[in-house]
Amino acid sequence: MNATMRPLRSGVRVLVLAATVLLGSGCATTASDPQDPLEGYNRAMFSFNEGLDKAVIKPAAQAYDAVLPSPVRTGVSNVFGNLGDPWIGVNNLLQGKFADALSDMMRFLFNSTFGIAGVLDIATEMGFAKHDEDFGQTLGRWGVGDGAYIVLPFFGPRTLRDAAMLPVDMSVDPVSSVGHIPTRNTMTGVRLLNTRANLLGVDKTLEEGTLDKYSYVRDFYLEQRRYKVFDGNPPRVYEDFSRVDGDSLPLGRAADELAAVAVEDLELLGVGDFALNARTDGHFN
Repeated sequence: MNATMRPLRSGVRVLVLAATVLLGSGCATTASDPQDPLEGYNRAMFSFNEGLDKAVIKPAAQAYDAVLPSPVRTGVSNVFGNLGDPWIGVNNLLQGKFADALSDMMRFLFNSTFGIAGVLDIATEMGFAKHDEDFGQTLGRWGVGDGAYIVLPFFGPRTLRDAAMLPVDMSVDPVSSVGHIPTRNTMTGVRLLNTRANLLGVDKTLEEGTLDKYSYVRDFYLEQRRYKVFDGNPPRVYEDFSRVDGDSLPLGRAADELAAVAVEDLELLGVGDFALNARTDGHFN
């Protein structure tokens, strides 16, 4: 099998599995949020992913964190971040953000050479900002709607639009495309452990700070995806679903700015069930 097609087919199998579970849940699924019509299924999958994280991923990440010093973990984060910059640049190009696309390519060039294969993030020091784009965001910029909220097994929270594009992102992922299976599996494992290790402590914050962890994760994920699609400047409206006239209520500027700050500092990743992406220069304690 062609190495490039392998992750694409793997991603398709995951989506087919999710669709099968959805059909199985059928009419038993009830929802209290119009953006989450699959809430019954989603809560079950959320619990499954959370159990997997607690039983396997988190303990392994804690061991990883205990063995490797912070500078080494930062270097590992930089390497994987550098590998993702070309695809980020392609998505910026497809969105018509040519300056950002050029910046992404320059980041990859400088960090891959002078940054010792990306271990050092010298591009940021040179003024080339790190961006975060994927094909789901690109479709959002083109006007494709989010669709319903869905929690995928292993990959965590998505919208239907982003879930459908997951195989595309996986097919161009440099790690998933490595042809040598032991090398690919090792890199995938290290990336997972490094990302999860950067998030240690976040789960405790979530447990103590919210009564309904599932709802908090869902609402935050949907809001941060909206901010990403609009590059931090989404239309400032509050959808009042109790209204029947289709109007929206304007959102206060102060609340909008607070949300922007929150999304700048915390970003969701599909690692296990829920993860807040710590910046590459440190991790939560």
